[in-house]
Amino acid sequence: MKYSIKQYGFILFMALLMLAGQSCNKFLEESNDPSNLSPDNYYTLPEHADAAVAAAYARTRFIGEGAGIFVQNFSMLEVVTGTSRTETAQNSDLNNLVGMVYNGDNLLISNWWNGLYNVIAQTNLVLEKVPPIDMEEARKKKVLGEARFLRAWAYFYVVRLWGDVPLLVKPIYSSADSSFSPKRTSIQAVYDLIVADLISAEGAGLPWTDASGKASLGAVKALLAEVYLNMAGQPLNKGAAYYTLAANKAKEVITNGSFSLFASYADLHSLAQENKGEHMFQIQYLASVAGNPMQAVLLPNFKGISAYGTEVGSTVPTPAFYASYEAGDARTVDRQGMYYTSYYTEGNGVLKNLGAPYIFKHFDVVANGTFGVAGTTQSDLNWPQIRYAQVLLTYAEAQNESAAAPNTDAWNALKAIRDRAKLVTPALGTFNTASFRQAVWRERWHELCYEGITWFDMVRLRKAYKESTNSFEDFTGHVFADNNAKLQDKHLLFPIPTAEIRNNPNLRPQNPGYPE
Repeated sequence: MKYSIKQYGFILFMALLMLAGQSCNKFLEESNDPSNLSPDNYYTLPEHADAAVAAAYARTRFIGEGAGIFVQNFSMLEVVTGTSRTETAQNSDLNNLVGMVYNGDNLLISNWWNGLYNVIAQTNLVLEKVPPIDMEEARKKKVLGEARFLRAWAYFYVVRLWGDVPLLVKPIYSSADSSFSPKRTSIQAVYDLIVADLISAEGAGLPWTDASGKASLGAVKALLAEVYLNMAGQPLNKGAAYYTLAANKAKEVITNGSFSLFASYADLHSLAQENKGEHMFQIQYLASVAGNPMQAVLLPNFKGISAYGTEVGSTVPTPAFYASYEAGDARTVDRQGMYYTSYYTEGNGVLKNLGAPYIFKHFDVVANGTFGVAGTTQSDLNWPQIRYAQVLLTYAEAQNESAAAPNTDAWNALKAIRDRAKLVTPALGTFNTASFRQAVWRERWHELCYEGITWFDMVRLRKAYKESTNSFEDFTGHVFADNNAKLQDKHLLFPIPTAEIRNNPNLRPQNPGYPE
């Protein structure tokens, strides 16, 4: 029987319980408890390798974990973009992020640091302990490829959030380890590891797609394209050569033909379409093991439109951003595109006008309810990390920048996004490098919003989107339309968590502009 990543955590848990149960009859007679597992005596079977990498997948779920009252960690990357706001003022850490007045004491920032390094720690364990296991080589190679993909995924977040960071590539077992208090490593060195891991994962024998939720070859290549795109921009500023690398890698995904845009935006949040089609890599959720915890915080603040008893509204679109879409854009159609402005009372009753836009692309209809059908309040809905739409837009931007002009393939990639949105795309001959660049950027903002991507686009481009003029201006000095918060140079990096600096003085100095 083939198990998905969603199910594997539960299976591993039950296996460990059975192992413990088998040993308890002799517990008082044994000097060494055989159920006391450690890295030294655990990594002996092929199943241990599978379970170890499954644990790394499970740790990616920190993105949906809580960060105090009425907020989950994913909100951090959204509220700092100016495209979203909060309808609750009860979480000071979230409020400080919205107002761009955060520091290293912010709980969400600490949770991202800890969550990402937990993924890195688990993948390092896999990469050290799995190679000696006696198992079929192709199976072992795939496990190691998945671990390298996940380590690259985590470090890609880390280096973009904090810049120079500790580069840990082996497990740390005690405080006596020389790596226990690591120094920060250069951005270039971190990117070098990311690229090396992904190139290694490309050769690991992974399938182009994987409906179980594991890393696929398509996801590896898509992530590598995004890495090259970021290296081409700030702060490394590697320019045309890396735009070419990004374009070529994205083109490999496009020409393979294993992925395609969904015909309907409803498929973006359909349980039936998880890990297939447009969804290239997702964080896995299954209510019986680890349910999607983001539904309640994305709902309007206590407007009674869901089966959930708690409706928070911690991360909702700003009216200005919602209004910035072109007239007739299908992504703004109520309950059909990526937003909703009305929903059913208690999730299944009379339609209720909400008077504001809310995010529909992450809305679990089964959990929340729909007309005449009560919601379950149990969400299995996955959380997107890489979509084929992102690959198309990455290719369009990178090709244009590398060749100093868009070609037909780049124009077709942009057009595919706009066709689904029911928008007319100007002819290829009407674009020059600059106008095509801005057209792609606008689509990245409007298509990929609320998926943890927009902030990193702002940082690599040093640009911010001005809704009132449908144009882009310099990052530093940009004022958010919703609350007049102003971006500063220091915001290009997040502060190292204060607790980490106190525990490890080698992390000093703090990132510029923030107190130690």
